[in-house]
Amino acid sequence: MTTGPTTRTTTRTTTRTTTGPTTGLAGVVLAAGSGSRLRPLTDLLPKALVPVGGVPLLDGALARLAGAVGAGPEHLAVNAHAQADRVAAAVGSRAHLSREDSPDGTAEALGTAGALGALRGWLAGRSVLVTNADVWVRDGSAATAALLAGWDGERCRLLCEPAAAGARADFRTADGTGVRYLGSCLLPAGLVAPLEPVPSGLYEVLWRGLDAAGALDLAVVEPGGSVDCGTPADYLRANLAATGGGSAVSPGAVVEGRVERCVVWSGAVVEAHEHLVEVVRAGTAASPVTVDASGASSAAGPLAARRGRPNLQA
Repeated sequence: MTTGPTTRTTTRTTTRTTTGPTTGLAGVVLAAGSGSRLRPLTDLLPKALVPVGGVPLLDGALARLAGAVGAGPEHLAVNAHAQADRVAAAVGSRAHLSREDSPDGTAEALGTAGALGALRGWLAGRSVLVTNADVWVRDGSAATAALLAGWDGERCRLLCEPAAAGARADFRTADGTGVRYLGSCLLPAGLVAPLEPVPSGLYEVLWRGLDAAGALDLAVVEPGGSVDCGTPADYLRANLAATGGGSAVSPGAVVEGRVERCVVWSGAVVEAHEHLVEVVRAGTAASPVTVDASGASSAAGPLAARRGRPNLQA
């Protein structure tokens, strides 16, 4: 169950219920990452399009924003860099597309801050609700509602959960509780407008300084509602959460053998003689791709994974 947010600062916030699109708010899905830690799976599909519970991550990200800001390219935008053609085809007419690639392949991804700088004209002075495409969220509507509830429209607000024991915390609340960022945030128009379309990260450009000044607004929800799908182990964990613990077999997959706690992509085949446990099976019958996902979860959120690599959405 998702609880209402608590804030880092001592300023008291008033909870409000979100029942429809919020005026003056745009939605942006960050989907430019190369997915290097998920290779070779991301050699077959862009990370934003890998399925969790049979549903592409991008679809879940667009859905959780649309309820808050409205649907369509006037309200939603997606950035793309790695395998941009495939991301563009998947986006279609559902959102405005901001491409960061170049025909010669030399263009650098703009990072989380630079991506918003490149969207300055499209944003047209609006505040923005941002979500990472590679984070699976169990109940997107509830998570977005918790983020929006009581927001003053003036501070950066980050959706967080308490950090696991022994895990690195991204930020600390006013009472010293370590929390990790869950890949969704609200950014006021006044702080978004100056962002430039150059490789740069939101943590480095905005959040680090605001955190040091005690000016970040942290909406903290109960843990367990989302998974950053950055590694094979975490990707498997997201799928098991989506299915309730069973294997996630996408439509179009063929399973003739045995699978236990596995992910099987569309087009993939598990032969009758095979017994797979905690792996991801992708590819085809002629060219199967099998990735061991039994390793320990990273326990790190999307911010910790990118810290030190601000220009990447890895």
